[in-house]
Amino acid sequence: MFRVFQHHISLVTLAELIADSLTSFLAILLGTLTLAHFSGDAGSFGMATALRAGLGFAFLIPLHCGLVGVYREGAIRKTARAKLGRAVLGCLIAAPIAYQLAIKTSVDGAQAHHLMGFAIVYLMVGLVLVRGLLLTAWNGSLVQQRVLIIGTGNEAHAVAADLKSRRLRSHSVVGFYPAGESVLPAEDKRFNIFPRAASIDDIVSRHDVNQIIVAVKEQRGGNVPMDQLLQARIQGIPVMDLAAFYEQTTGEVPVDSLKASFLVYGRGFAQDRARIIVKRMFDVVTSGTLLLLTSPVMLITAIAIKLESHGPLIYSQERVGLGGKGFMCLKFRSMCNDAEKDGVAVWAKKNDARVTRVGKIIRKTRIDELPQLFSVLKGEMSMVGPRPERPTFVAQLREQLPFYDVRHSVKPGVTGWAQVRYAYGASVEDALHKHQYDLYYVKNNSLFLDLLVLFETVSVVLFREGAQ
Repeated sequence: MFRVFQHHISLVTLAELIADSLTSFLAILLGTLTLAHFSGDAGSFGMATALRAGLGFAFLIPLHCGLVGVYREGAIRKTARAKLGRAVLGCLIAAPIAYQLAIKTSVDGAQAHHLMGFAIVYLMVGLVLVRGLLLTAWNGSLVQQRVLIIGTGNEAHAVAADLKSRRLRSHSVVGFYPAGESVLPAEDKRFNIFPRAASIDDIVSRHDVNQIIVAVKEQRGGNVPMDQLLQARIQGIPVMDLAAFYEQTTGEVPVDSLKASFLVYGRGFAQDRARIIVKRMFDVVTSGTLLLLTSPVMLITAIAIKLESHGPLIYSQERVGLGGKGFMCLKFRSMCNDAEKDGVAVWAKKNDARVTRVGKIIRKTRIDELPQLFSVLKGEMSMVGPRPERPTFVAQLREQLPFYDVRHSVKPGVTGWAQVRYAYGASVEDALHKHQYDLYYVKNNSLFLDLLVLFETVSVVLFREGAQ
């Protein structure tokens, strides 16, 4: 994993981003050389101009690939073919913009058209070749983390199963080292369980282990061989507990394996004055800009709601915000006017019968959330943060989910880390998964993570991948 500020980015994602950027840059250079070869003269541009255009391509192409979700990790898994399709779509969207900003400003006349044509051909061929090479590299274990799991209990095998189910090709489990309460017998041939008498140092050497995960909840009383783990750590082998492992690999903090000490002593929770000021400036600028850009959409939405059904345009509902204080959350009305006429709070459901035809559209596209931009300007909400819940649900979830009130240490957001990582949520179980993502955001929040969430929200809206 590669750490940017407080956020962890997988090496696979980083490699894809760098590869696409280099491919875009080389496409312009090769296009320039091809044009010079066929024309016999580079004309009004030389290599310096090509370098400027190449740098523009190297920025704009990956930017738009990211906007359509090429580099997005999380609950929405994409096959290699699907990711290639998204990359091609991102290039097609970026091409006219890159042409205007990176080529036409430096190259005149027909040469600009010719250069663009050659560059697109090289770019498309490069995307296929480079992604094929990357896929071969991941499958060939060229950059694989070889993991030794300490423990043979349910937690240990949950880690192994999770690595397999999430298709983390960069991780390979070499085996389990007995510690804590054993669940599987050592003679079970389905699993590579090392004998307790074996030395962890020898296992690390013989099996090229470069990561150790301690998957034992109770580590006191000699359940874990701390002296051997210390020796491995001194030799440069990363040793992580369950919470740290899941935080790095999945972008969430699992509460079932979480201790308060992890939150108390761990890194993160940047809530100093500088962070608060920067976040507020970011919120004001972003929400003000979005209000100007989306004002025509909001006007059309208001007309559509009025034409379809009677009732108010804006639906206000009490939600719990910063410090556990209540505020009125604003939305375009997407349900029939008497959706909760009995006054009992009900979880929103997938394909909820209470949702109107217009409501289905604006909920899927997140248009119903646009009035909350006014709440951001007012200071009640932030652009990015945990989604605010209703007081009734907060009282319920506070009793069922550990550390639930930690989410109220930051302002609630119009969008959030959970919304771009978890596909749908309409139950206590879904709330648990979202809560774990919210804990990650609160612990690792930064301007970079805010930008990343807004960036990924675009693909969530475009491809209807996020939660309602």
